[in-house]
Amino acid sequence: MADKKRLVIGISGASGSALGVCALRLLHGLPDWETHLILTRSAILTIQTEIKETLDAILSLADIVYEEDNMAAAISSGSFQTAGMLVAPCSMKTVSGIAYGYSENLLLRAADVTIKERRPLVILPREAPLSTIHLKNLLILAEAGAVIFPPVPAFYQNPENLGDIVRHIVGRALSYFGIGSEGLYKPWTG
Repeated sequence: MADKKRLVIGISGASGSALGVCALRLLHGLPDWETHLILTRSAILTIQTEIKETLDAILSLADIVYEEDNMAAAISSGSFQTAGMLVAPCSMKTVSGIAYGYSENLLLRAADVTIKERRPLVILPREAPLSTIHLKNLLILAEAGAVIFPPVPAFYQNPENLGDIVRHIVGRALSYFGIGSEGLYKPWTG
């Protein structure tokens, strides 16, 4: 696995856990990529509510899974090379923690490392409506170089089901890490 590109995937407790699970599923089939997964305790509860698959089945999609309290994990250090980090979905609690460098768990620490090492950080914030506080925190992240990618459907693709919408959103988000669109999403052609 040394030749593989490493992508850290964080799944926080916001609704929309299908986004993170879809990213794992799409990357699982790509031989050049290695996934490093962190689930918060709230994410586990949300997954059990929103996803029909077992937690074990979801965890098996990742190459490496970390406990959120494992602050000694490889991904907590900038010397551990990754292609960046995707947080999908990203709760407003997690947005706030990342924005203010409050690295109380491994997901927040990994995001902090991603920012300080100037690696791509793509977050899919899940909240509606957004308050002034949410917007300010998102602005802090955008100014720090993070890509703020709200999981908004693209209706030009004529989705037939929710899975089509989720795959399109996640495929677009993964493109920020140099993962091509072939089979992941339908790009706009004009």
